Amino acid sequence: MMERLKPHFPWITLLVLVMIVGIANPSFFNPSGLILLAADIVPLFIMALGMTFAIYIGGIDLSVQQLANMITVIATVYLASLGAGVAIVAILGGVIFGAISGYVTTRLFVPSFVSTLAIGFVALSVAKLLSGQRALYMDAELRDGSFGWMFGNTAGVPHELMIAVALLVVAWVLQTRTTFGRSLKAVGAAELAAVASGVNVDRVKITAFAISGAFAAIAGLMFSVKLSGGDANLANGFLLLAIVAVLVGGTPLTGGVGGVLNTAIGTLIVMVIRAAMVYLEVDATQQQMVFGIILIAAIALTIDRSKLRGVVK
Repeated sequence: MMERLKPHFPWITLLVLVMIVGIANPSFFNPSGLILLAADIVPLFIMALGMTFAIYIGGIDLSVQQLANMITVIATVYLASLGAGVAIVAILGGVIFGAISGYVTTRLFVPSFVSTLAIGFVALSVAKLLSGQRALYMDAELRDGSFGWMFGNTAGVPHELMIAVALLVVAWVLQTRTTFGRSLKAVGAAELAAVASGVNVDRVKITAFAISGAFAAIAGLMFSVKLSGGDANLANGFLLLAIVAVLVGGTPLTGGVGGVLNTAIGTLIVMVIRAAMVYLEVDATQQQMVFGIILIAAIALTIDRSKLRGVVK
């Protein structure tokens, strides 16, 4: 019975949390308030969406937070000279750093939690070097001219949400409607079997990490534009939340099940929990503790223990 219900736990959890928070604070159900809450977590969702690809293959990407930080600095420093073109540079930077993580993992046989952590430190160093270890500020006129459209709204719907939905659709198509997506599932479900069936596992893994890097870069660009500046610490605190969103959504660290739609649910769960803690006036330090406990619980509930006897990816 529990095994049959397990795939539905994320939806059930989300509904239960919404009911609890709504009963405790009926204003939570205010449509405009819900839209603002959802728009506020778009950068986190985009970061988690990219990380889903790394976790779906049984790995993890611990570089996303520092990649986002680096991109906030790059976007701020080069906005004046490149204009909207800085977005292309940002995404390419994310792809390159992500691909390097994948290369180190697959070709140098370094576990992904180590390789991505190391690449994250490299990204942090680049951010500190470019920023001179200080907070940078965007020219408001240049920002609005190039990226102001990101934070407008159409018919009451914030453009951030439209961007999030568009990226979710792209990620969903990649995962479910392409040969690459089928290879992702094969690698995550049983890597040795995927190798035996002719799947280029190394290429799949490198691509998955490159996608994760690209999405982290988009999240960093949104952070930068929204906060009108860049800093080597601007996205700090979002790594834990992104991992929680993926795992609570039902994509386990052992890979092979779940996916990007699950991450959308997981991000909504994180949103509701954060809202509940704001209502309860839980301070930021204690919030991190709560999400740490949730992370442990999510891993314990979703992990496929039969795979732990195999190769750690």
